[in-house]
Amino acid sequence: MDIQTIKQRFGIIGNNPELNRSLDIAIQVAPTDLTVLITGESGTGKEVFPKIIHQLSARKHGPYTAVNCGAIPEGTIDSELFGHEKGSFTGAHEARKGYFEVSNGGTIFLDEVAELPLSTQVRLLRVLETGEFMKVGSSNVIKTDVRVIAATNINIPESIDRGKFRQDLYYRLSTVPITIPPLRQRKEDIHLLFRKFATDFGEKYRMPSLELTPEAIELLNNYRWDGNVRQLKNITEQVSIIESERKIDAKTLLKYLPEAYISKLPVLYSKREEHIDLTDRDILYKILFDMRKDVTDLKRTVIELLQNGNVREFQENNPQLVRKLYHDIRSMKPDEHEIEVQTDFEPYQDATIQETEEMEESLSISLKEAGLIKKALEKHNGKRKAAAQDLGISERTLYRKIKEYDIN
Repeated sequence: MDIQTIKQRFGIIGNNPELNRSLDIAIQVAPTDLTVLITGESGTGKEVFPKIIHQLSARKHGPYTAVNCGAIPEGTIDSELFGHEKGSFTGAHEARKGYFEVSNGGTIFLDEVAELPLSTQVRLLRVLETGEFMKVGSSNVIKTDVRVIAATNINIPESIDRGKFRQDLYYRLSTVPITIPPLRQRKEDIHLLFRKFATDFGEKYRMPSLELTPEAIELLNNYRWDGNVRQLKNITEQVSIIESERKIDAKTLLKYLPEAYISKLPVLYSKREEHIDLTDRDILYKILFDMRKDVTDLKRTVIELLQNGNVREFQENNPQLVRKLYHDIRSMKPDEHEIEVQTDFEPYQDATIQETEEMEESLSISLKEAGLIKKALEKHNGKRKAAAQDLGISERTLYRKIKEYDIN
């Protein structure tokens, strides 16, 4: 079965090469019994891939069980997955089969597998390696023939480093890894998805489907979509219900895009991004970026004051600040986010630096002191005792100063 047929059968929209690659891997691995680990951000559609693998496998007539590991309390997760015996814990009034037992001969999909507690991870590892498990409160070993497919939106290698996930279980789960690309990396698919959702909601609510202006399409494509396909679908439904005008422009669409300004920020992206709380990092990046821009604006304002105000008075009162401002601005590397101020400052370059240096030199205490000693010695024809009395210092101090300043 080819990729296009799979897309039509399971309602997958898009032609992104990375998405097609993920689908191709799913098709290739489906006939085997290999364990598959699906990774990707929340809302990318990871839950579709286990269904594809199951339906294309020899187990398609067997049971398919999807388990959200993050939604089951830690105290009952072992019982849910592996079952329990009557009286094994408070409230266990009768024996119960777990998901691994009822899914025998089929496929079990463990969504949010990284949320499993460590004790449960040990049990899961045994099932994957031997196909055996024991119910809670029982010593009898039960055999099961289940194909396991797991998914997570968490960066598991980082969880391993923090001691939250077993490394051996990770290697066992990721026999075949499949990564689903986030929507922001599928820009060519965003408008296609919007049109599909708009058509579906138009039919559902018996109203004309939405249509976007070119500016609105550009805004849609440039938005970050932290919630991915799920977020796009929800926003499309909101606009479909609330807006009476079916031709949506960028201004109207912007009202439905939370924190839209974030989409324009450059984002530090790496393979480790897959769950390091991207939103918090983007906000921090924006704060730092704004601080840098504020400092640049402040420097420009000071330079404008120099140009338009009383330059002499400002330079005389703030010689070191003037010099530092000039060198700081010259050392900055302008980019698309920065302003260029050094051109406006050029007429003041030589005068400012030269005069600042002269002012700093004239204000040097040591040079003033040496000059006064020379004048006193000249006044008294080199008589040091008289010069010391005139300067108001001891003769011994004068000798030391003459040697310090190398005065002949």
